[in-house]
Amino acid sequence: MILIPEEKKENCIATLSIEVPAETVTKERNQVIKAFMSQAKIPGFRPGKAPKAVIEKRHGEDISAEVEKRLFQNSIQQALKENDEVEVLNVKNPQNVTHSADGAFSFDTDLILSPEFELPEYKGLEIEIPKVEVTKEIIDQNLEQLQQRFADYQDIEDRTLQDGDLTVINFTGTVDGKPLDEVGGEQAKSLASNEGYWIRIEDEAFFPGFTDELVGCKVDNEKEIKVTLPEDFPIEALRGQEAIFAVKVTGMKTETLPELNDEFAEKIDPGKTLEEVKELIREDLKMQQSRKVEEFKINAVLAKLHENIEFELPEEFIAAETQGQADSMVQEGIQSGMSEEDIAGRQEELFAGAQERAKNNLKTNFLLQKIAAAEEIKVDNNAVLQRITAMAKQAKQPMKKYMKQIQKDGTLSNVRQNMLFSKAIDFLLEHASISEVEPKPEETEEN
Repeated sequence: MILIPEEKKENCIATLSIEVPAETVTKERNQVIKAFMSQAKIPGFRPGKAPKAVIEKRHGEDISAEVEKRLFQNSIQQALKENDEVEVLNVKNPQNVTHSADGAFSFDTDLILSPEFELPEYKGLEIEIPKVEVTKEIIDQNLEQLQQRFADYQDIEDRTLQDGDLTVINFTGTVDGKPLDEVGGEQAKSLASNEGYWIRIEDEAFFPGFTDELVGCKVDNEKEIKVTLPEDFPIEALRGQEAIFAVKVTGMKTETLPELNDEFAEKIDPGKTLEEVKELIREDLKMQQSRKVEEFKINAVLAKLHENIEFELPEEFIAAETQGQADSMVQEGIQSGMSEEDIAGRQEELFAGAQERAKNNLKTNFLLQKIAAAEEIKVDNNAVLQRITAMAKQAKQPMKKYMKQIQKDGTLSNVRQNMLFSKAIDFLLEHASISEVEPKPEETEEN
């Protein structure tokens, strides 16, 4: 019987020391030699008839390697079977391999273990979600946005710019005489220069106070506008910097919105009245808010679960997950317009964020896995097959081809695991104590 010593378990790693008796080594070696004898082709001998000594001399290294391989596999399998209370996630390569003079064989190997922890109370978790409703004000805001899509614009020719007007400008932005994109990278490119840029004369447009400087201007007027960028500006290199914008007014316009009536509704959705369009907007907003609320519930219940427990995570898993998250964040950055130089400059920040994401993801996964086991939550094969069928259809691939692909790239097991996690989250939500609270002002504004 092979036991994993408690003193050799630390930080989700257990060191397993195994010694295989000489008689077991001899028996395994004889079996390997027998297999080689039946298959080896030796000049001067018929297949399978070469003497044992000849086989050992010609294939000695290969035989020894195969014997070691079998001893590793069989010994580790036996050790895990005898220590079935320990959940092993991965087995490292053997080390300290020793062949004793008496023929015995020994080695050590590190096992990556699932974290050991007692589940906190996970039923009845108290979470608060913002109360949401589709109000008349929200519907009106959506109608105003639709009105602006069908607005009529007229050039202003007989006066200067006033509050509420629209202006078209060309501008270039600099910090200490350098273009903004030279200081702030690719993300600042749209701020470094722009032509034909439409902007409304109102307090919060572009930067606070920016459009105040344009009040009273006419077409072809030029101005230099100074702006101190806020400390929470998205581009770190520009935070707190004084930017100077050289602006030229190239156009001035007033906006006339269409009347809110059935004629306007006809433009939005032919055959619909204004009241029917409002109802369509209401239903669409309800669906949007419902999705947001469900997402909020999931995040809230998982956050509450995280609050109640801390445990060690396998360092190897953290490293692998961090790399995956970092790759994902780099792709997100590239898609948002960041250059390779921007990404390189924010490498430490990106890595720290990726590591935080990785730890949260792994912690969530281990918690959900244990809750699923405790509640005997399972995913049957038919459900997995239905999910894969739907995924194949979405990918527009034949089912058989898609199945082979996900088996090859190792994502088949992820499908089942993700379904299991979803069912565990559904269980948590079903047993949570959920209360609605009035949303904060910024949440109300966002809705």
